[in-house]
Amino acid sequence: MVSLLVGVLAAVLFVMIAAPVQALAQRRFPSTSPVAFLAAAAVISHLTTSVLAAGLVPSFQYWTATSVFCFGGMVYTQMFGAVLKSVSLGILLDLTRRPGSRIDLDEISLQRLPQVFAERCEILIATGMVAREQDEFVPTEAGQKLAGRVSRLRRLFGIGDSSLYNFNSAASRTPRGPR
Repeated sequence: MVSLLVGVLAAVLFVMIAAPVQALAQRRFPSTSPVAFLAAAAVISHLTTSVLAAGLVPSFQYWTATSVFCFGGMVYTQMFGAVLKSVSLGILLDLTRRPGSRIDLDEISLQRLPQVFAERCEILIATGMVAREQDEFVPTEAGQKLAGRVSRLRRLFGIGDSSLYNFNSAASRTPRGPR
């Protein structure tokens, strides 16, 4: 029972230090991914509580505490990721912050979404997943490997085509002529 509480304490510590770690680290290392700082907060909170518990609690069961901590950490990380990168939530936030809480559909489709996709393309370029060739993007070898892994994971998880990012459908292609 004590080990369960240690796991809960570790998860609570993680939640408590994640935001301040993000704020401090983003000021000092603005080009580093927020996920890296989230991972650092997780490691700090997990190690701190595990070392303290191992030294202070004679009946401490590491794996019990770790499983509880990991569950809490995964829930927090999923929520963090949703509010960090969710296009839908970004549109909703933008909408609710505007006078009258209204936004023209053309502004979303002609301004907001192209900006989001351009940012995502820059991330793919910066991480070496795609390369820009004139006015087109082409996957690199690393991008091909990652795409293969993602396809296998989608099949494993039973995730079909969400249609949101399906660039292989006929509707998403524009005629370009012979290559």
